[in-house]
Amino acid sequence: MRRFKFGGFGGGDDDQEKQAGGQTPEEPTTEQVEAPAAWEPAKDQGPGDGQQSSSWIPQGQEPFAESGSDDKPAPIGGSEHQADGERQDEAGSGSQDTESAPADEVGHAQPEADRDAETQAYEASEEERPSERSRVSVVDEPPTRPAPPAGATEEEYRWHSYKHYPSGRPDAVEFVDVYKAFGRNRILRGLNMGLPEGMVSMIIGPSGTGKSVCIKHMVGLLYPDEGDILVHGESVPNMPDDDLFEMRKKFGLLFQDGALFGSMNLYDNVAFPLRQHTEKSEDEIEDIVMRRLNEVGLGSAREKMPNELSGGMRKRAGFARALVLEPDIVLFDEPDSGLDPVRTALLGELILEIHRDMMDEAKEKQKAHLPTFAVITHDIMSARRVADYINVLWKGRIVEAGPAEDMLNSDNPFIRQFLAGESQGPLTMD
Repeated sequence: MRRFKFGGFGGGDDDQEKQAGGQTPEEPTTEQVEAPAAWEPAKDQGPGDGQQSSSWIPQGQEPFAESGSDDKPAPIGGSEHQADGERQDEAGSGSQDTESAPADEVGHAQPEADRDAETQAYEASEEERPSERSRVSVVDEPPTRPAPPAGATEEEYRWHSYKHYPSGRPDAVEFVDVYKAFGRNRILRGLNMGLPEGMVSMIIGPSGTGKSVCIKHMVGLLYPDEGDILVHGESVPNMPDDDLFEMRKKFGLLFQDGALFGSMNLYDNVAFPLRQHTEKSEDEIEDIVMRRLNEVGLGSAREKMPNELSGGMRKRAGFARALVLEPDIVLFDEPDSGLDPVRTALLGELILEIHRDMMDEAKEKQKAHLPTFAVITHDIMSARRVADYINVLWKGRIVEAGPAEDMLNSDNPFIRQFLAGESQGPLTMD
């Protein structure tokens, strides 16, 4: 919710009443008070006459009523201001008892549309003078702080600000008050998290906070004890089995170690999802598999067995297999674990490059959903290089979440410590 705070005019409340027509800006002169009720054409005044109109409308910009009606300037703002003017005339305040130029000098009586145009022009001219108008400042009202989970104290969650900076896009995956425990080990403790559509999101946090458990909930391998998980607006825990199996085709998953079948060569590993879930011919499968292998730089290794591949090659092979079904959502479970810094950087560049290609392809084909990548990691350099959106997970809840720029510049002590890799801060070995 946003609260609007209004700053007043430079002159305080009296100035506001003047703008509303409640008071004249100066006391009427004797000549104005004694002016006859009937309208009379004003005499030509020279530069030295010095008479000033008491009207709040600048001279030469008064909108006039139609011919045959009262010859006083028509009020701006509708019937409410007109009623104010009539009450002032009855009270004898003289705020609108002013002389104006005859219609022949200013122009013939104007129709309603012309008066409206003049009114809009005058109001627009007022908007160009911000010093004379009230200023409006927008303040983000902080959300209500949720209570700590059962069995926990407020002190344990003191660093959880629960701020969610908007991404400007709908969430492809959303966790709503999700709780999950394995026996006495409570993992997710009221998790509220979103993965914006069309972005590379990262879920970062210390080890053991439930990052990999989140992936298993997204694809329906685990169900929450409480709460809900939505994929493109549909509840995963409430899906019938047939719908769940179909929904899983939206996902591509890269496991920590690649999870290749040891009895199959690289080509057959990547082709496996196509043979299982589609009825494509072998020629079509070969075109898709080789395109993906070439994208990850493994086109020449198609006949190699998994035990002949390095750790980085197995990661890239798993990446190629995750892409063959053209998924809407690709999940990476710590893809940088076990890799040296150079290959970690190269894998990050590969993730960004393929995401850009998939975005272009989705827009060209006008797909219903843009590709969403979710990377689970605790490698800070990967987060700085790759992430568009960052969720910081700790103790089963989101500390803060938002676009990478906002998170990398956060003033939260826990986030600053974690992203800087410092030993001093809220996070300890406990």
